[in-house]
Amino acid sequence: MAGARIVKYEEDSVILNEGEINPDMFKIIKGHVEIYAGYKTDKEILLGILSEQACFGELGLLLHKPSIYTAVAYSEVYIMRISDDELEDFIANNHKNIIDIMRNMANRMISMRTQIDMLLKDIDSGRKPDENTLIQVRKSIRGYGMYRSIQEAVRDLQGVDSRAQY
Repeated sequence: MAGARIVKYEEDSVILNEGEINPDMFKIIKGHVEIYAGYKTDKEILLGILSEQACFGELGLLLHKPSIYTAVAYSEVYIMRISDDELEDFIANNHKNIIDIMRNMANRMISMRTQIDMLLKDIDSGRKPDENTLIQVRKSIRGYGMYRSIQEAVRDLQGVDSRAQY
């Protein structure tokens, strides 16, 4: 494909490291990728397993921000890797892939909203939120630059109708 290259990663290979700025975005062509927060630490959380057509690494490519997760090859995986200097050519020649990337980003926003709603439900009930929920919400909020803190997110979202569907 014009403006991208296919790269093979062996099982258990780290593709993207949490906290590092990687100027590439990735789209899974074949195989599966695990997404972790706190990879190989005592606070490691498996956030999900991505399959074919899923994308990751948009923060590095589009915003030059550090990754909020580590991506690890679950099995042998083939990935389309798009770098910053290949982006314009890739966009011009791969319209279907751009739509897949946009869907992926929209799904991630819905997931973030669900995590924030779970946190608000715990706060409204007077219970201290579950630690894993707090970690996931903090990473989502911080990584996407939506809010500077959970308190800011809570203040903003308290006025939102919790029955609203996103």
